[in-house]
Amino acid sequence: MLRVAVVGSGPSGCYTAQSLVQRDPEVRVDVLDRLPCPYGLVRYGVAPDHEKIKSLQGSLRTVLEHERVRFLGGVRVGGPGGLPARRLRELYHAVVYCVGAATDRRLGIPGEDLAGSWSATEFVSWYSAHPDAADAGFLRGVRTAVVIGVGNVAVDVTRMLVRGAAELRPTDIPQAALDTLAASGLTEVQMVGRRGPAQARFTTKELRELGGLPDTDVIVDKAELALDPADPGALPTGPRRNVEVLRDWAARPPAVAAARRIRLRFFLRPVELLADGGRVGAVRFERTAPDGTGGMTGTGRYEDVPAQLVLRSVGYRGVPLEGLPFDPASGTVPHQEGRVLRDGVPCPGEYVAGWIKRGPTGVIGTNRPCAKETVTSLLADVPALGRAVLPEEPVAALRAAGVEPVPWDGWLAIERAETELGARLGRGVVKLSDWDALLGAARVLS
Repeated sequence: MLRVAVVGSGPSGCYTAQSLVQRDPEVRVDVLDRLPCPYGLVRYGVAPDHEKIKSLQGSLRTVLEHERVRFLGGVRVGGPGGLPARRLRELYHAVVYCVGAATDRRLGIPGEDLAGSWSATEFVSWYSAHPDAADAGFLRGVRTAVVIGVGNVAVDVTRMLVRGAAELRPTDIPQAALDTLAASGLTEVQMVGRRGPAQARFTTKELRELGGLPDTDVIVDKAELALDPADPGALPTGPRRNVEVLRDWAARPPAVAAARRIRLRFFLRPVELLADGGRVGAVRFERTAPDGTGGMTGTGRYEDVPAQLVLRSVGYRGVPLEGLPFDPASGTVPHQEGRVLRDGVPCPGEYVAGWIKRGPTGVIGTNRPCAKETVTSLLADVPALGRAVLPEEPVAALRAAGVEPVPWDGWLAIERAETELGARLGRGVVKLSDWDALLGAARVLS
């Protein structure tokens, strides 16, 4: 029997487990996660109003309920209080790390750490009920907000900032976040990119959702669209459709009676967050222009945009995992076809898949071929890894180390508790948003 640990239960971890059990009838897979809940960013990164994407949990669930797959939540690997990577290698023939990209890229500009300046991931974690997220008073006293970035995450947080309670109430958003958003006095969000509309990273489907928000006007400046030298007819399908949507919005008259506004801005590079009474009060941007080689150059012209909340959405980044090599330039673990490289040499028994392998690129489905490549390498190494009976059973070893894993039944108990919470609130399923509530549900009800 081959015993494999997969660290991380998001899409890359589940697809890795799926590929293993499909291709090797003798493999047993333990999927470990530091959280008591599975599914990774599908649970804690997809906006609550994107129910179709969140339904992907159903297919991931099928993987984790496979007879040769075991979910072990609440197991931290590496770092303070975590199980050392070397100990994990003693318990399994092979370990595949699917830990994603857990932090955000920074802007690297003055004022970035002012109160009221947050990464988009922190905001997403809050409205997604991640147990590490704090109620940071994101919207307290906020009238205008700036979202820096023009990718899908930027669109998500912009949309969530202006969503009304009536649209969010049927979702699984935690009650505290729903109450905060419902009471918000925010009236305007500016989403800003340093490049032009033809280079924006959002998908057309996501972009169009902004135009369908109730009581919300979307404003695009014709002059900023005109700065883009790209010929829309020569663009790939996605960027061309984005430009077409933006041009349509720019040609429409403003909706005078709308309660909220979204302004999409382009060719503006943030250079400083300006303070007002100890917290952010505005963002200073420099106007940019195409440099003729595919990049942008500053023009020396500046614009200050008032904002009491700034959300930075300029990309994810992997973080080092204690016991594994790490390339700080790419934010990934060095690898060769999924095999971890130590000093340039492949290490049979240690593997990576997902964003920690290739960087934060692609969509959810991109993780499938990525996982298959890694599994191919792992199975090719089996002659060297062996299938000998290992001396310790992992769960017993974890308990001996003071770690009580949350089994699949514990997760099912959390699901029941969230359903019951929603019923008490007159809603559907409502997420539990703190460690005590999650672990209490898992331990008591399972």
